[in-house]
Amino acid sequence: MSTSLGESTATTRGAAHDPSTAPALKLELAVVPVADVDRATAFYTRLGWTLDVDVPVADDYRVVELTPPGSPASIIVGTGVTDAEPGSARGLHLVTRDIEATRADLLARGVDAGDVFHDAGGVFHRAGTAARVAGLAPGRASYGSFLEFADPDGNTWTVQEVTERIPGRVTQARYDSAAELADALREAAAAHGEHEARTGEEDPNWPDWYAEYLVRVAAGQQPPQ
Repeated sequence: MSTSLGESTATTRGAAHDPSTAPALKLELAVVPVADVDRATAFYTRLGWTLDVDVPVADDYRVVELTPPGSPASIIVGTGVTDAEPGSARGLHLVTRDIEATRADLLARGVDAGDVFHDAGGVFHRAGTAARVAGLAPGRASYGSFLEFADPDGNTWTVQEVTERIPGRVTQARYDSAAELADALREAAAAHGEHEARTGEEDPNWPDWYAEYLVRVAAGQQPPQ
């Protein structure tokens, strides 16, 4: 049976982009163009970011990797790593669960963090200051509140408050230390004890329950009952 070009293309695209069969691809790094590597490194470490590596290979080639606290992705600043104009990065996003506390921390670290704002449409912020409204998003809706700051070169960062993830958005949890994981497991154990008390029976599938609990809590979602 013949099909139209539109039907054929749609079918092909659907098969090629089936998320259940796609190989895992994790966003690992963003290269941030800077003019002065030492100045940029000092700025980001002042924010509390971890200095992962600093490899001065040659006068014209140096690689510095830094990671924000709790982030699975990192940035690279350096010499000879990008031909982008220093300070030209825009739209880099950081996520926090408490944007007001994060702003206070940035200010305490000497960063000129802007005021919190939200978009009039309530979906995402727009370019520049179009439709920008001062203050937290109505009802402090997750994904709705933002603030901005810049590094010494003028690369701009946006901080977005995310308190509850879109269902299915997060499928794994990350812990930055053994102590943090231990605390999470204790919390899960206490919650699981309450779960068994509600059901009135021992749960033989407790590893699955623990895993779901840890991932949901890390994602800011409602934990299992």
